[in-house]
Amino acid sequence: MNTTALLEVQHLRKTFGGVVAVDDVSFAVAPGELVALIGANGAGKTTCFNLINGQLAPDAGLIRLGGESITGLPAQRIALLGVGRTFQTAAIFASMTVRENVQLALIAHAGEQWRLTTRTSVAHAATADALLARMGAAALSARTCATLAYGDLKRVELALALASSPRLLLMDEPTAGIAPGDRAQLMRLTASLVRAEGVAALFTEHDMDVVFGYADRVIVLNRGAIIAQGSPAQVRADPRARAAYFGTDASA
Repeated sequence: MNTTALLEVQHLRKTFGGVVAVDDVSFAVAPGELVALIGANGAGKTTCFNLINGQLAPDAGLIRLGGESITGLPAQRIALLGVGRTFQTAAIFASMTVRENVQLALIAHAGEQWRLTTRTSVAHAATADALLARMGAAALSARTCATLAYGDLKRVELALALASSPRLLLMDEPTAGIAPGDRAQLMRLTASLVRAEGVAALFTEHDMDVVFGYADRVIVLNRGAIIAQGSPAQVRADPRARAAYFGTDASA
């Protein structure tokens, strides 16, 4: 296992009844690295994410963050240790403004829930505005999230994840439902933030242009087990990955 890694996953296993969802999975992600976890529907990607961030407890295996075990810890505790996550469907309060959503995330990260019963309009407002500016979303700050295009919602959700200053960022289908041009913009932004901040990032994705265009490394799951991993070029050329996921044409 990579000793410089922030996230270390060793021999992870999870079953549901008689179905093996994650089967002896081991990998690592280093700070500043953007790693894609890919596979067909049902391959075990989301289950891996749920095990890493504590929504599920593994049946076997070990998960380390910064050298310390987080195996089986509850999701709230893992989040406080520096794990942020985005979901396939943006998890945002639609009736609130963009700034208010980010302010709530900052309040939660600071453990200042008492502010929710007082005036919150000024709480962390400057920090929220600075974060939105980094996301290229400053012009959206006063708009309610219900009025935003889906691509803009995804940028706001990324801002919410970054509000906790995560060491590890888990992104589940970050470009799902976004127009092709917006996908490239979001991933360029994500890649630049990951590398500038030294965040370890793991993402799932079905768009192979996104995977091969932005991932530093690619891990391929099939029926819960890793069948290939390496650089995008290595995975594209791997016979098992081609057969299981890309088909016989590696350019597909």
